[in-house]
Amino acid sequence: MATFSSVSRQNVLQAIAEYDSRGDTGFLDVYGFEPFPGYALVHDGRSYDLRAVVGVAHRFATGRLATSEEFGSSRDGAVAILRKRGFDVTEPAVAVRPAPVRAARGSRAPRTPVVRASATREAPSATCPTCFMTLPATGICDECG
Repeated sequence: MATFSSVSRQNVLQAIAEYDSRGDTGFLDVYGFEPFPGYALVHDGRSYDLRAVVGVAHRFATGRLATSEEFGSSRDGAVAILRKRGFDVTEPAVAVRPAPVRAARGSRAPRTPVVRASATREAPSATCPTCFMTLPATGICDECG
């Protein structure tokens, strides 16, 4: 069982460089890997076979090539290590239908916040300068005239 914690970013970059120089099938043939659809390592806009690159990077790190059989239960570990080292990993597309969301019994659905208009301040009413009564719309005081 291979542990991939010893694989550094530099080891992965070395494996990618070799992958680029040998080509897809050449790299896989030299190290005895079969193409692995689904998961892919993405670097500089190119996709690489995840198992092959990590297997060879493991060889650069430890001196021992991680074989295809060792990836069965540790595939998630390899993906996690690559992501920790700053690489993008694509996962196979799985058609999953989201489960319906049901409210628990007795709970209320969240309320939509109500946006209230801010209150506009009214201008103060005009007052009579003599008796201080509020003036009617005509602007002439009914008491003082």
